[in-house]
Amino acid sequence: MAENTRMGLLPRRPLGKTGIMVPPIATGCAPLGDMPETFDYGVDEARALATVRAALNSELNYLDTAAWYGDGESERRVGLVLREFGGLPAGAMLQTKEGNGPDSPYTGEVVKRRFERSLTLLGLDHVPVVYLHNAEHCPFEEAFAPGGPMEVLRSYQEQGVIGHLGVAPGPIEASKRYVESGAFELLITHNRSTLLNRLADPLIDLAVERGLGVLNAAPYGSGLLAKGPSAYPRYAYRAAPPVYVERATQMAAICARYEVPLAAAALQFSLRDPRITATIVGMSRPERIAETIALATTAIPDACWDELLRIPYDMTEPE
Repeated sequence: MAENTRMGLLPRRPLGKTGIMVPPIATGCAPLGDMPETFDYGVDEARALATVRAALNSELNYLDTAAWYGDGESERRVGLVLREFGGLPAGAMLQTKEGNGPDSPYTGEVVKRRFERSLTLLGLDHVPVVYLHNAEHCPFEEAFAPGGPMEVLRSYQEQGVIGHLGVAPGPIEASKRYVESGAFELLITHNRSTLLNRLADPLIDLAVERGLGVLNAAPYGSGLLAKGPSAYPRYAYRAAPPVYVERATQMAAICARYEVPLAAAALQFSLRDPRITATIVGMSRPERIAETIALATTAIPDACWDELLRIPYDMTEPE
């Protein structure tokens, strides 16, 4: 995959130091795990499969999934389409994540079991990139202990089953410690580098200084900046604080004056940051692929940016 330079509206760029060339937008497959408790809507199998097909047939053929999404359902659906294609197509990219949640055991054995399931569901014997997921739920010392999650993932990497390792925590303080460990090539941050919340700024600087590639997920804050504050007053998968709704309303008004979709500004806020290698955008239906490319390539006047960036932003953990 390192040699892929597929041309399109969105020029490819190197994924950190991995040597893999990727589009600046990854197709986020979390919604395809059919998680209405998280996203406030469900996605049936037919629509999910159509979305993955559309992504693989587009320049956004960089798939991001995780064992956690729908307890394997996202990976299963991605795997069904990969089997249709005879495996991961040449030039396409896939990454998954292994970990556990706050109320479940987070051990080496759990990570091993989940990764073996991921290989089965995806129908692959090699995954280009795997992340330690929800890493804040695993005490740092336990993550690196003998027999722990990192030893398990490194073992698969030594066997050639995993290409590169990344880390995908949530809270910034936990993320910093993992970045400083020197054990990872890539970092995913989410909901903390948007028009409304820029708490991840120091973390992104640290990651870049340490040579990690940075991926920014949820540029719309899980929907507020895509659907608009009146239609979807939620941020980071829960009710948005009133100040977020107020600021998003101001941003929507600014964008309307310049005839720019608020979603285009929210997406391009991430895309225009030179520190960010790729932006992960959750996709819930096949037409979202073309719509996202259109948003990414919408012309936004400098005057619009000047007004948007004058609106205050939050620097606290999303609640």
